[in-house]
Amino acid sequence: MRIEFLHSAREDFPWTAPQLRIGSAADNDLVLSAGQAAPRHLRIEQDQRGWVLAVLPSATRVYVNARPVRERALLRPGDMLSVGDCRMLLRDDVAPEQRETVMAPLQAHCTAALRALAGALSGRVFSIGDGLELGPYGRCPLELPQGETVSLKLNWQDDHLVLEVVQASATYPLRVNGATVQRLALRPGDQISLGPHRFVLDAPGMEAEPEVTPSEPVTSALPEDVAGPRGEVWWLIVTAAVLALGIALVLWMRF
Repeated sequence: MRIEFLHSAREDFPWTAPQLRIGSAADNDLVLSAGQAAPRHLRIEQDQRGWVLAVLPSATRVYVNARPVRERALLRPGDMLSVGDCRMLLRDDVAPEQRETVMAPLQAHCTAALRALAGALSGRVFSIGDGLELGPYGRCPLELPQGETVSLKLNWQDDHLVLEVVQASATYPLRVNGATVQRLALRPGDQISLGPHRFVLDAPGMEAEPEVTPSEPVTSALPEDVAGPRGEVWWLIVTAAVLALGIALVLWMRF
């Protein structure tokens, strides 16, 4: 993970450990000023679900994408974390342009959709189909402050879902997972942000199915195989028969 401090001259903060402690105390991994954070403000841990934010008891409220978090929250690349007046943008270590692209079969086109997470379109889902335009002339209008106009386009090119800027904004750059882009082949789960708008790409048909390796057949052992060699089994049977016969003779002689 890489943390970018917006509207600040502070350099990006790289983080590779499984846990990140943030607060104003000097022993934190990332130290903020006392006016921004409590001595022990929050903790970010990485587990099988991804990045998990935990707000510590001594801290004031933390905001993720302008929404308050009181205890815990799942984070993803591109999320905006606000502590006091400090705004931190979470990014992947690898730039989106350098990652491996994902090819989608034709049947995956009908399952791809943009789900709005924030902004005026929050809660709506837009099917991509053969293509989708975001802007004043598309199915998905994007209203920006100060009346700025921006236009984006998603279309399929060589079995890749490509997002590109048609008309850019001078104030609000297009970001994917926190990184500024102009044109990019998307992957499932990518977070797209532009000003107050946030979307996530839901495309289950583009995700590779896990490989299922056939397991070796389990053969249950026969009782005689577990007991030992076959000769030992016959001796046990003969011994048991002799004992039974002896007991029967003793009982017969007594009566």
